[in-house]
Amino acid sequence: MRYHVKHKLQNCSARTVELEKLGKIETPNVSSSSSSSPPPTSELPKKMAITTALKTLRSRASSVRAMRRCFCTVSSEDRTTEGRPKDGTPVNLFTAINQALLIALETDPRAYLFGEDIGFGGVFRCTTGLAERFGRNRVFNTPLCEQGIIGFGVGLAAMGNRAIAEIQFADYIYPAFDQIVNEAAKFRYRSGNEFNCGGLTIRSPYGAVGHGGHYHSQSPEAFFCHVPGLKVVIPRSPRQAKGLLLSCIRDPNPVVFFEPKWLYRLAVEEVPEHDYMLPLSQAEVIREGSDITLVGWGAQLTVMEQACEDAAKDGISCELIDLRTLIPWDKDTVEASVRKTGRLLVSHEAPVTGGFGAEISASITERCFLRLEAPVARICGLDTPFPLVYEPFYMPTKNKILEAIKSTVKY
Repeated sequence: MRYHVKHKLQNCSARTVELEKLGKIETPNVSSSSSSSPPPTSELPKKMAITTALKTLRSRASSVRAMRRCFCTVSSEDRTTEGRPKDGTPVNLFTAINQALLIALETDPRAYLFGEDIGFGGVFRCTTGLAERFGRNRVFNTPLCEQGIIGFGVGLAAMGNRAIAEIQFADYIYPAFDQIVNEAAKFRYRSGNEFNCGGLTIRSPYGAVGHGGHYHSQSPEAFFCHVPGLKVVIPRSPRQAKGLLLSCIRDPNPVVFFEPKWLYRLAVEEVPEHDYMLPLSQAEVIREGSDITLVGWGAQLTVMEQACEDAAKDGISCELIDLRTLIPWDKDTVEASVRKTGRLLVSHEAPVTGGFGAEISASITERCFLRLEAPVARICGLDTPFPLVYEPFYMPTKNKILEAIKSTVKY
């Protein structure tokens, strides 16, 4: 079953097709049916729930189409004086990841890439062509054993190599939890810096995909943000993914790099073909505003951007920040923004309780307590296992964020 689902998810663009089809289903017309023969009272809640679900699905379909138009996220360090990108070719996110891996392998003969099924390109095609180019000794498949993958990576990195390990889905990273938390994160500390496995980078796709259910949709980043000795990085777009991944691979610390699989094919933007890196632990203000600060990461940034645009129509100026690196995170940039706006909203797909949004909320409240005009808002996933058919209810959608923006500003 696991094999079947993984390969069924191979083409993430199926999400768009499914949502668009659902968006064409007629909603039950309760008012017209009541004129002829009133429906039983017990059926009304069901019809109202169906109507709400379909409206939410249409909203998600609209979000997907918006992402197809490209969420342009060009950093200031990649612009010319005229404000246009220096160079680049339009590519999607999985192609940008592929480019970063190719450069890492090409520029460092000590770099190795390994994981389940990556020899033929992986289920999301991020490693396509790399085994043929660099050989099976440097790009190779592993057994279906996550703890073995990471354990091997720790040892390989401890010998001075660049170990790039792939966990096929973030939902299956838990068998490797002990190797990541008790070995990789503590290797340097327990040896008094005599040994380290700083060359280890763990890649894994995370988050919703539209039909993944509870074993192919989870966002486990908060688990690893609690562990000293690790860095956790999540990109929002192809350009960011390439630059941040190269920085992670070359960083002298073990890094967990989560990739938003929803955007593998949907997010397209111009990405420089050359070798470049983006700074870790440095947030980016991608939209300036004066009324409220919004903080997010990964795929959620696109949803938040749409909420900011709708809020602007109502005269609310939103400042949007991409955290990019969750640990260690850029508190100064967020603090400076909140001191200006007086309000903060954090949004992520992971469940609200114990999510990393809680850490951001607590830290900013400590630093900006006297400048806050309203309580910090958190719009996140629900405290339930990730659902399948009820995914639209679970997700922190544009409408949920927009409502929270308005209520926070009016507080």
